[in-house]
Amino acid sequence: MGSLLLNKNAIITGGARGIGRAIAEDFINEGAYIVILDKFFPDDFENWVQSKSSGGRKIFSRTLDVTNTSETEQVCSELAKELGKIDILVNNAGITRDKLIMRMAEEDWDSVLAVNLKGAFNMMKALSMIMAKQRAGKIINISSVVGLMGNAGQSNYSASKAGLIGLSKSVAKEFASRNINVNCVAPGFVETDMTAKLNVEQRTAMLSVVPLKRTSQPSEIAGVVSFLASDKANYITGQVIAVDGGMVM
Repeated sequence: MGSLLLNKNAIITGGARGIGRAIAEDFINEGAYIVILDKFFPDDFENWVQSKSSGGRKIFSRTLDVTNTSETEQVCSELAKELGKIDILVNNAGITRDKLIMRMAEEDWDSVLAVNLKGAFNMMKALSMIMAKQRAGKIINISSVVGLMGNAGQSNYSASKAGLIGLSKSVAKEFASRNINVNCVAPGFVETDMTAKLNVEQRTAMLSVVPLKRTSQPSEIAGVVSFLASDKANYITGQVIAVDGGMVM
């Protein structure tokens, strides 16, 4: 058990599965108290919570649609009162609706931008006054390498993740005087349920553009997020850290 985030209160959106759950797990291991916000919780979530709560670090969870501005404001206000302080926000909630642009429906575009970009905006706005009054806070937004380099069939996802980078840099400048750090982590190919379904040919093609020739584990993303959320990263703000095996250099 580490102490990098000892007694810090952290909110993680999209934390019920995948990279978000790995971040939550790493935060718990580093001594943080966490709140997981998600729209849907998988069947194994409660078992996971019980397995991680044995060390005395209680895990809170709330259902939230981050695209709903009023609901987001209400939940964040309630959490601030319950927790007393909010030290860390991780905007990880995200969806994909992959299609070539000529076949992409308007709803495919709108839904991805709403969750991935507007959702992060809603959370940061809802917590802005709370963190400003504290004169302390860490915000880590989970972007993607496709926000830096684009990807065929993902114009909506790439736009949302590139937008998140611009949003983060702007908010970092706004919040700097209040001692609030805002940074982005841009994962590359991560070993998830989605990549596990790729056949050998697809995986080979995917890894051909990764100099390290492997996917990353969710825990490798989580470790970087934990660092940025800690006091060790107090002089880092407005940055994009690519955790991508060298895809973007």
